[in-house]
Amino acid sequence: MATGTLRDFICRLLIVFLLKLNIFSCQQFSITFQQPSDCNVGSYFDISSLSCVKCGPNQISSKSGLTCECKTGFRVLVSNGASITCQQCPEVNQGVTQDGYGCIQCPGSVSENGKCQCPKGSVLVERDGNGNLLNVARCDACTATDPAFSAPETTGNRCVRCDDSFINTSQSCVCGTSNILAGGMCFPPNSLPASVASNVVYSQLGLVVPSAWFSSSMYSSAAACLLFSNRTACQALGNMCVMNMHSSSSISNDACGLYNTIYRATAAQGSSQDISYWRSNLPWLYYGEQPGLASRILQTEPLPVGFSFKGAQKNTNIKLLAAVYSMRGDFLRWESIGGGNLQLCPDTPLRQQSAFTFGTAYRQSCVLSVSELLTGYPEPVFYDVFLVIQNGLLAVPLLNVNQQFNGQFINQGSNINNWYLTRRLMLVDTLSGREKSLGSTPRAIRVASNIKIGFQLVPNTQKGQVYPPLMTVDYSDILITDPSTQTVMVSFSLEYTMDQNDARIKTDIALGVLGGVAVVHSILKTASWKRRIASPLVDLQTVMKFLLFYAGDLANVFFIITVGTGLYWLIFFKAQQFVSVLLPLSAQEDRFVVYVGCAFGLKTVQFLHKLFVQLSLDIFFIDWERPRGKASKHVEGGGEGKSQASPVSIWRTYFVANEWNEIQTVRKINPTFQVMAVLFFLEILGFSSLALRDSSSDLWRSTEAYTPPYSLILRYGVASALWLCIGLIQIMFFTVIHERFVEDKIRQFVDLCSISNISVLLLSHRCFGYYIHGRSVHGHADTNMDEMNTNLKREAENLCGQRGLLPNSDTQTFQISITNRLRTQYDRILEPLSRRNGPSRLMDATVNSCEQSTRAYHTMNRFLGSVIDHAHREMDYIVKDKLLFERLIGMEFIEPLDKSIFYNDDSHSFADVLFYGNEALLLIFDTLFFCVVDLCSQNFILAAVLTYLQQLIFRLIRNGLGRRNLATKTLVDKRFLI
Repeated sequence: MATGTLRDFICRLLIVFLLKLNIFSCQQFSITFQQPSDCNVGSYFDISSLSCVKCGPNQISSKSGLTCECKTGFRVLVSNGASITCQQCPEVNQGVTQDGYGCIQCPGSVSENGKCQCPKGSVLVERDGNGNLLNVARCDACTATDPAFSAPETTGNRCVRCDDSFINTSQSCVCGTSNILAGGMCFPPNSLPASVASNVVYSQLGLVVPSAWFSSSMYSSAAACLLFSNRTACQALGNMCVMNMHSSSSISNDACGLYNTIYRATAAQGSSQDISYWRSNLPWLYYGEQPGLASRILQTEPLPVGFSFKGAQKNTNIKLLAAVYSMRGDFLRWESIGGGNLQLCPDTPLRQQSAFTFGTAYRQSCVLSVSELLTGYPEPVFYDVFLVIQNGLLAVPLLNVNQQFNGQFINQGSNINNWYLTRRLMLVDTLSGREKSLGSTPRAIRVASNIKIGFQLVPNTQKGQVYPPLMTVDYSDILITDPSTQTVMVSFSLEYTMDQNDARIKTDIALGVLGGVAVVHSILKTASWKRRIASPLVDLQTVMKFLLFYAGDLANVFFIITVGTGLYWLIFFKAQQFVSVLLPLSAQEDRFVVYVGCAFGLKTVQFLHKLFVQLSLDIFFIDWERPRGKASKHVEGGGEGKSQASPVSIWRTYFVANEWNEIQTVRKINPTFQVMAVLFFLEILGFSSLALRDSSSDLWRSTEAYTPPYSLILRYGVASALWLCIGLIQIMFFTVIHERFVEDKIRQFVDLCSISNISVLLLSHRCFGYYIHGRSVHGHADTNMDEMNTNLKREAENLCGQRGLLPNSDTQTFQISITNRLRTQYDRILEPLSRRNGPSRLMDATVNSCEQSTRAYHTMNRFLGSVIDHAHREMDYIVKDKLLFERLIGMEFIEPLDKSIFYNDDSHSFADVLFYGNEALLLIFDTLFFCVVDLCSQNFILAAVLTYLQQLIFRLIRNGLGRRNLATKTLVDKRFLI
């Protein structure tokens, strides 16, 4: 039992030790948040270390809480500016003098504050005319006579002790010619350079301005800071260094040079808050000059808190706190960052507060008038910014883009190891550019035109951990010429980044693998195309065809990668609870946009190639109708009539041609509904809000709330996903419901061919195409209504043969691979017509073009009919099933050398020469067209309108040119194609 208790005690002790170790070791730049009200009676608030410091013996804090003073009944024995020593007055009825440095016998009673008091209307006199302390105080007017360490008060109602700098330097109230008088204080010689560089450098303007403020305050602030450890003076000197952009050089008598001199000279005083870069009594301005220090500060230790977008542990609040100082070095207040204190642009508090919601890409920019800046910011205010973490504060490092070292800008490169991090910033400086006096108009001003706070996500984190934030400030120098007309552009932003190398590598791997698969697939398609055109040679046409096939396959690769990338960021960023991924920045989306552009460009090439193939299709309608009898024909000049076969009506052929013309642009979706539905979801239901750069998944946003910018990746992901989903739903609806229960135009066309007794031969390649067997099982289709209805009834009751090409078969559609001999004969029959469309010297002027077309039509009709009936042994064919692997790769293994091959095709793949069979190509092309227009315009409505117009234009082109090709190839006059 004792052993177990001891073990438990050791475990608890170890846990406490580890927690303590984690708190103090993981955040080497964090401090404890304290303010003056937190200090007790025996301590004061040190404005340099931003912490409570215990007062010395017999001391209490002053009313301001920023210094210590002696207790009641104690006088100041020694004072060096930074600390005092107190001594109790020894005798009874002795009070402490008004200046606190002596004890004196009071003429009357002693007040509660331990000092002598006089009746109302009299003035307490504690020193004689020479300033010597009297044995007994008097209640009369004070006089100032030499030699005494006193001088009249500015109000003239009492004598006061001279400034300590005079007494410590010259042992009198006169500074003396050998000493230096500056800023109302007296300093010994040779403590600092005799002269200081009171110039302010405006590098962007190439201008150096002798500053009146620097001239009047720099030396006194530096000397008081060095010699007397005056904290306010140290803060004022640090502010001047900030006004000069933290820049330093070999010159040691400018603001930052003096600061660094004092920093090195006061090393023995130690540091504040256990931060080595924060010297006691001095403001913290620099992190250090070691190479690579910035990366160690920003990318080594994560914050001890995690951010979460959803759930009970939701944490998206970024709490920033700033210690605010005046230009003279006075500590003004602790100020919570969140309103307009760091944001110069005017806006509502609700919108400005949105900047500090983690994950929301915030950017606020506006144009400000220089005259308003001169009026609203007569003196600069300085901020030391901290991040509130748990019960402490973490210093937020500053990257000053304008900082120079020996004349070189050191923070404008992208290499983090070359950066020099600093502290303290200002927003508007209209003071240091004043030349003649502090009340004159400045020659130039400096404005923080771009403030950016950046958070970087810890790699592979699952708890929303981030590295310490970095505040980047870019100042603009403005030469004052006409303040009423001059303006300046300013902005404030927050951005969130993560290492994108892993995602980029995975994208490159996917692109490489899928691109390799696309090459193989394109080679197979090229080989299949070579076989279908019966060309064994690899020529330039073959190479061009391969490039066209590869363009389409590579477009699919880019499309898959871009859609997958868009959905990945949409799902994993918006749906995550603890932050594990952050969106790429706008500059990091350029590569993605290039991929989308490549997908669209290549898909356009594939679409136009497919359109050209369909518009150059060879097609012929085989009419199986035969004359039922003979009709007599009267011959002029003869007494008897001549008997010949009854003509067969051509209207059935015209009717089938018209139906084919109508289904050329039939699709599996309704393009108009597609566009309207996508626009309805994006703009009416608010799905476009999912593309905003914030963590919210709400579809509806308040008009008063801040609206972050759109992410191009999320915008593409939302738009493409909606377009594809609605398109796939339409395809499923038309395939499963509409085509089964309402209307199936493709199968209806096959039925129409059977009823019309007309077959259709389609040749998409020279030796490959499709055949629709429409030979009527009744033998005749050119009949009256009664006989037609009787035939249909007999067919419904299975009282006649089946419609298939083979006996006892229903298969009417085939893929065909024809022999070169058959194709040559086909071209020979059409050769006279091709001559007619050629040069005039090749035309036979003795033959009428209409007679030529009619003759060719009848010849082709008899020839193809005889081929189907196996009447030509040298051009015979066989019917077989296609192997599964042949269907998968889209290539026939057997080459038709002696006989053509008819492959059974129950899937009606002849629709491949129509829009209907290329729905995937059209759907992807429309998706990319819509998304590309939207990425360029950032307007879904414009994208929808242009997509609709694009669909309409290409449908008109396909209808018009397809109608022309149909009339040319089938020898049907285009006037009958309605």
